[in-house]
Amino acid sequence: MGIVKITEQMHTNLRLTSGAMSRSINSQAEHWLRVGMMAELNPGLCYSDICQKLIEAEQQAGASPQEITLSLEQA
Repeated sequence: MGIVKITEQMHTNLRLTSGAMSRSINSQAEHWLRVGMMAELNPGLCYSDICQKLIEAEQQAGASPQEITLSLEQA
């Protein structure tokens, strides 16, 4: 695990959004990172498509984040 430096404004946004979404600040940041990474790798997918793909991948037993990324790239 590493430390990522972010601006105070981004931390404020994470804190507010994490409360609204019932996630920890770290979980909210990780969610945004995963969605952003998937969006960059799959520019043809909209946010709801990316979330659906993440849900489907989570349902697969033992899927690692790398496997999720690879399956989205092939979609």
